[in-house]
Amino acid sequence: MPLPPAFAYARPLKHLLASTLFHNRTTSRSLLAQSAIITSSTFLTGNFRSSRMQQYWPGNSINKNKAMVENLQRYGVISSKKVAEVMETVDRALFVPDGTPPYVDSPMAIGYNATISAPHMHAMCLQLLEQNLQPGMHALDVGSGTGYLTACFALMVGPEGRAVGVEHIPELVSSSMENVQKSAAAPLLKDGSLSVHAADGRKGWPEHAPYDAIHVGAAAQEIPQPLIDQLKPGGRMVIPVGNVFQDLKVIDKNSDGSVSVRTETSVRYVPLTSREAQLRGH
Repeated sequence: MPLPPAFAYARPLKHLLASTLFHNRTTSRSLLAQSAIITSSTFLTGNFRSSRMQQYWPGNSINKNKAMVENLQRYGVISSKKVAEVMETVDRALFVPDGTPPYVDSPMAIGYNATISAPHMHAMCLQLLEQNLQPGMHALDVGSGTGYLTACFALMVGPEGRAVGVEHIPELVSSSMENVQKSAAAPLLKDGSLSVHAADGRKGWPEHAPYDAIHVGAAAQEIPQPLIDQLKPGGRMVIPVGNVFQDLKVIDKNSDGSVSVRTETSVRYVPLTSREAQLRGH
């Protein structure tokens, strides 16, 4: 059976909600039924492309990191050799909770009402930021969670660059550093070119600004001004924006300091909020 193509264009989520039928590989289901399936799943807890509302491959049918990357290439999510190489080098299994299938194309709960994004979202964000993750550049990962994407950033910018993760849950900062120490990015953590800090990511991390690349792993109601301020001219930020309806925004800062904003796709992320509100589940 031929593989279904990846969606070339994302439809706004509000159009999906207005639709009565949702098409997957072999059947059409009501959107409400599909949403109920997603809501009831222990893995689909947030941080995925809502215009698809489904996995690129079923369940835990993949048991190797390399096979996960190959599937992302097959479905057209990864088109860059560099992105494929870094995702093969940083094994996702080192960054998910013990006992969970690491290569499922779904977000996973990591505790403290936080998630690690689905692999297709990590791949998409790395693709969008690739040109701003060249050796020697500076990258900021807001809501760094398990440390997976921060480790990918660090390998891409190399020891002459700087990759910074910011996470406001201290326990996640500690566990993410343990994860990184087991990964191919461990030497970069040791030499200081990769660092993770406990802080409010909405305020960025001014110490190593300006940044060529900024990734935000939770949905903001509006784009935080400190993050725009810390973006280097010529830099790019990828951030989900919205409340119920969210869009993945791509923000480019021009040489004169002005910014341009476009929508890449509709997404569903956990909210970017205060530590207290996150722990309350708000």
